[in-house]
Amino acid sequence: MALLDVKNLSITFGGLHAVDDFNLSVEKGQLYGLIGPNGAGKTTVFNLLTGVYKPTSGKILLDGNDITGHKSAEINRDGIARTFQNIRLFHQLSVVDNVKAALHGSFGYSTFEAMFHVGRYASTEKELREKALSILRVFGLDTVSEILSSNLPYGQQRKLEIARAMATGPKLLLLDEPAAGMNPNETAELMETISLIRDRFDMTILLIEHDMKLVSGICEAVTVLNFGKVLSEGNTKEVLSDPEVIRAYLGDDE
Repeated sequence: MALLDVKNLSITFGGLHAVDDFNLSVEKGQLYGLIGPNGAGKTTVFNLLTGVYKPTSGKILLDGNDITGHKSAEINRDGIARTFQNIRLFHQLSVVDNVKAALHGSFGYSTFEAMFHVGRYASTEKELREKALSILRVFGLDTVSEILSSNLPYGQQRKLEIARAMATGPKLLLLDEPAAGMNPNETAELMETISLIRDRFDMTILLIEHDMKLVSGICEAVTVLNFGKVLSEGNTKEVLSDPEVIRAYLGDDE
């Protein structure tokens, strides 16, 4: 059984089929790419998978459970976490506090305990901090844990957003253009980080990306979207050499 099984997913905005009869199957532990030209519908698919939009038709199954139409917070609890094309950090919080914010759903104390720092507050905060630091250590960010996230270099901000998503304990991690705005060195480091996450945490990863060097370097399989429809899918190398895919990206000069 696939970890993520998307069946005949569609969404229409005022008569426009933004995503039309989309199917996708991602196996547990797979590193899968969703690619296509600008405006193809890739981020719309992510928004459907994470409850930002409700589909017009179709089903989304996660680990065999139907999560179609669930709200975003429910889907996060179901086991999907995501990052965004434009980095969304708590810029006035420290690096460690950004990750702690994502952990609060699995640790708890009452409002009274938080206001007066009594009861479970101290022990829980200590546990949260230790857990957050252990996650940051995987990303090489533990040494900058007290710095404001807004003061991190761009590449490290990207890593922090992924670390925060991982803190929710997902089954499936969605990465929306993680290499956007990165220089070649940062992109190479990001590729290593994504592969490390998959291998170390046995994580299933679905990513949107325009950098074909990154896609061909780490993705085992890809689906190509064009005008909201699946153009091609399968082994990464074979799909990227498909003339129809090349034409969709580069245009038809004939």
